[in-house]
Amino acid sequence: MTSNWAAFTAAEPDLAKTVEERFSAFTHHTLATLRKDGSPRTTGLEVRFLNGELWLGMMPNSRKALDLHRDPRFALQANPGSGTEMAGGDVRIAGRAVEVTDPETVARYAQEVEPPEQFHLFRTELTEVVRTYVEDDTYLVVEIWKPGEPVRTVRRK
Repeated sequence: MTSNWAAFTAAEPDLAKTVEERFSAFTHHTLATLRKDGSPRTTGLEVRFLNGELWLGMMPNSRKALDLHRDPRFALQANPGSGTEMAGGDVRIAGRAVEVTDPETVARYAQEVEPPEQFHLFRTELTEVVRTYVEDDTYLVVEIWKPGEPVRTVRRK
């Protein structure tokens, strides 16, 4: 089961707001894809939250775009920042990337984002959103959301 960003936001608005704020704090994040041989590949990536979708834009024929053409599964981790404070916690999103080739959708995205060159555009179908943070300097808190389920919170001492 998957969900787009708008459905996640409707289901869990507080967690969605926190996750979006963490991604908005920095420009570059880390995307994990699967290489042809099945091994992981991590690369930097900019993401956009627009019109109820989480978008991934990539240079033409980049390795990460070719990886997603072969296998659409991805994991995306927000940039933790320059220090160790990670205000808002560590956030990650997993799912499937679906390339969008509809000229009108691509043109709307390009008008909004103004990319420097041609690009591949992927919208995301979420399978999991996770936030990890420290509470009261005592507990490690992990919030896990999956489509069709409420957020599950685990506290560890």
